[in-house]
Amino acid sequence: MKIWNVNKPDRKTTNRLSFSCGITPLAAAVLVSRGFASPEAVSDRFNTDMLSDPFLIRDMQQAADIINNAIDEGQRICVYGDYDCDGIMATVILFSYLYECGADVFYYIPERSEGYGLNTAAIDEIAAKETDLIITVDNGISAVAEAEYVYSKGMKLVITDHHQQGEALPRAEAVVDPHRHDCTSPFKHMCGAGIALKLTAALDGGDYTMALEQFGDLAAIATVADIVSLSGENRFLVSYGLELINNSDRPGLIALIRQAGLGEKKIDSRSVAFGIAPRINASGRFGSPKMAAALMLCEDPDEAFELAAKLDELNNQRKAAENSITDDIYRTLDENPSLLRNRVIFISGKNWHHGVIGIAAARIMERLGKPVFIASEADGEIRGSARSFGEFSIFGALTYATEALEKFGGHPAAGGFTIKTGMEEKFRELLEEYGYKYHKIMPVPTLTADTALTSDLLTMENVSGLSALEPFGSDNEKPLFYVEGIAQSIGGLSGGKHSVIRCEIGGKSFEILSFGTPPHEIPVRSGDLFTAAVSLGINEYKGRKSISMIAEGILPPSLDQKKYFAAFRSFEAFMRHEELPANYYPVMLPNRSTALKIYSAVPESGINSDELYIKLMDEKLNYCRFCTAVEALKELGIIAVSSKDNRIFRLPVNKKNDLASAPVLVRLSSMISK
Repeated sequence: MKIWNVNKPDRKTTNRLSFSCGITPLAAAVLVSRGFASPEAVSDRFNTDMLSDPFLIRDMQQAADIINNAIDEGQRICVYGDYDCDGIMATVILFSYLYECGADVFYYIPERSEGYGLNTAAIDEIAAKETDLIITVDNGISAVAEAEYVYSKGMKLVITDHHQQGEALPRAEAVVDPHRHDCTSPFKHMCGAGIALKLTAALDGGDYTMALEQFGDLAAIATVADIVSLSGENRFLVSYGLELINNSDRPGLIALIRQAGLGEKKIDSRSVAFGIAPRINASGRFGSPKMAAALMLCEDPDEAFELAAKLDELNNQRKAAENSITDDIYRTLDENPSLLRNRVIFISGKNWHHGVIGIAAARIMERLGKPVFIASEADGEIRGSARSFGEFSIFGALTYATEALEKFGGHPAAGGFTIKTGMEEKFRELLEEYGYKYHKIMPVPTLTADTALTSDLLTMENVSGLSALEPFGSDNEKPLFYVEGIAQSIGGLSGGKHSVIRCEIGGKSFEILSFGTPPHEIPVRSGDLFTAAVSLGINEYKGRKSISMIAEGILPPSLDQKKYFAAFRSFEAFMRHEELPANYYPVMLPNRSTALKIYSAVPESGINSDELYIKLMDEKLNYCRFCTAVEALKELGIIAVSSKDNRIFRLPVNKKNDLASAPVLVRLSSMISK
């Protein structure tokens, strides 16, 4: 569960913005809820209709001069990329441009096993091909030692990157990176492929006409895939690129779109993020990134279809590996349930694929609502990835735990690390120390609705008008709205995998879809009042249009979320043996009738723990007491709780059990009697 926040945009500001910007009241309300109070602020963020002069980026002119001179002199050039979607697209953009210019050019994309960025073995291989100039894309800004090695082999180097600069710049003929400390370019959030596109424009004298027409589609895919801010120039680039993608004549892209099952649909940023980009990234995780590059460079439709099919199969392998790893993690948590109560989840396994443990960490974080660190041991090395949210900083935690680490890097929301041999438990202790020291109250996942909806706002015109805010992505998420209504009926879709709630909102009838939640797990029943957080869209079926609502969460209005999370924090603190105020303990203690009530309400097929609590909650059953009772029943072997979906199952009972003998209740009773 996430704690819901509902913004309340000022009505006068909303009306003024709607009128002055020519947008619908609902779109204006979203903007006001996100801090935009004037037409000027909206224009600065959303109305960019071009890319800024490429030569405003430091060293861009020098890079263009060096590269154009290398082309003219017939020097051998290597474009050096990266194995993720951004690096692959950047490689294809610059290689294609140079090849069309008649340059003696080839590209090198390191395999994931080589690690990120320039490496000496690759430099040796490139030098053996009598290369004169290496141009990096999407990497190089931190390659200080490797840059010196390039020059020791008699080659020159041009760096183009979009990552943060370290203390020193690498040696190079030009270092093109808007994050250089001395770069005053106006827009800092381009991905590597965006910088590569700007470089091709610079090589063409600064005119973007050719660059955008030829490579806008690839740069848009990379921009969405790399989760950079979809504001300013990136917003323009993705909007422009999506138009190209939807009218593409690029054989590789056409084949990939069809392979992803998107052939009959309009491609938007979500289609790119969840359909196109994962298949490109899969090449770097389970095959070779060169396969994805070859697909984007391919001009033969039949060959493109074969390559796209291979990428699709690699993506299926990625999904299978990801599912296998997460299943292993949940199995570990079920076998060691005390790990679930820690402030930070840290799990280490053996031979888990390093290409997907970051994705697995993100999935576990989303499910458990805690910072997650996942490591895998292979060939004597323990490497891992971490994901977080809110104010808990992954980089801060790794810095605190540095004595247990060989190396680490990252930022507040994500990071990577290598644990010293034999230091896994010390690493776990340090993570918990960091959590307790800096986050006595750990952050809770949040779901923020831009505004509450009334029935008068739920019109076709208003909902259609939200398209003015597209494309959606990082820093411009798809809007969410809070609604209150009465459930009229709850039905199943796709054999009960999903649900449809037919409801009344403000006297009007609507349908809300809840994907991934079967009807019996919807926490309200027919006739109940409910609250929901929904995204909006327009459905069209057989020429008839209707408003589409998709639920991100559904709750009964009687649930007090602040009390829920406060109670859960107290329960987990007790399970970690942290001291609580003395008056907390009696409130946590369930009696036999409470435990029996809970056990009796568990159906044979099992039930989600939160759904069960919502079903049973009353004045006498606070959430802390509910959690304690469930823990006691679990310790006595009467029920089991799956960490994967927080689902409670009954177990066969062959003997009479004394509830008071459950360890959690023995300890709780001792705290009360002190």
